[in-house]
Amino acid sequence: MAVKQFKPTSPGRRGMSGFTFDEITKSKPEKSLLATRKKMAGRNAHGRITVRHRGGGPKRRLRIVDFKRDKTGVPGRVAAIEYDPGRSARIALINYADGEKRYIVAPVGLKVGETVQSGPDAEVRTGNALPLQNMPNGTVIHNIELTPGRGAQIVRSAGASAQLMAKEGEYALLRLPSGEMRRVLAACQATVGQVGNVENSLIKLGKAGRTRHRRRRPQVRGSAMNPVDHPHGGGEGKAPIGMPGPKSPWGKPTLGKRTRGRKPSDKYIVRRRKS
Repeated sequence: MAVKQFKPTSPGRRGMSGFTFDEITKSKPEKSLLATRKKMAGRNAHGRITVRHRGGGPKRRLRIVDFKRDKTGVPGRVAAIEYDPGRSARIALINYADGEKRYIVAPVGLKVGETVQSGPDAEVRTGNALPLQNMPNGTVIHNIELTPGRGAQIVRSAGASAQLMAKEGEYALLRLPSGEMRRVLAACQATVGQVGNVENSLIKLGKAGRTRHRRRRPQVRGSAMNPVDHPHGGGEGKAPIGMPGPKSPWGKPTLGKRTRGRKPSDKYIVRRRKS
């Protein structure tokens, strides 16, 4: 897939880039695999804003993606590669031999007409899902489970991939996209290959409107506020923030301050990222 550059017909178009969508083979989604999605705009059940700068954007429908890959031993044919407005990766429509249809995250190199399969007896080939204990060391994988049978939880976004480094007893050692080395149960399932749409990070939005289309509302700089509204506020002219490091509106250190606390999963992390 390629990235297209727009002609500078306006200030917003200058420097803007987008997708060519060459890999998309079907424009309309499968109706049986759609679900409605309510706009929450960052609000909780009580209507209070818990996530700032969210809201707006076009109406979307959820694509029900199969992250469990529990059709063990049933081969499926790739019927189409489709666009999903809810994620950065593309999705593939799979028609299984028993008549069922499902969506999966489309990896790099998966073509229409190819066959995918899941289960411990599946071949180590792009698009196939099988337990980590059945894969050779060095395999590039994505859609990785953290609990057997729960479904893929990590390495699901466009261009992401992890690598199986070693197997030690009931655990497998993985190198994640962040550089973190982590142990995962070898019985957990993963999909072979790298997530598609690798050029997603090269897209330049070009104008504020495209950010609004993504349901992101404007953010105001703290230094442009009054002291009552933000720790960075106040001062004459374009004043510095007047403190050793930046803070959030609630006074918590930001930009470099590690926020991960003690978690039960700490024992599975062999090497932290940025260590």
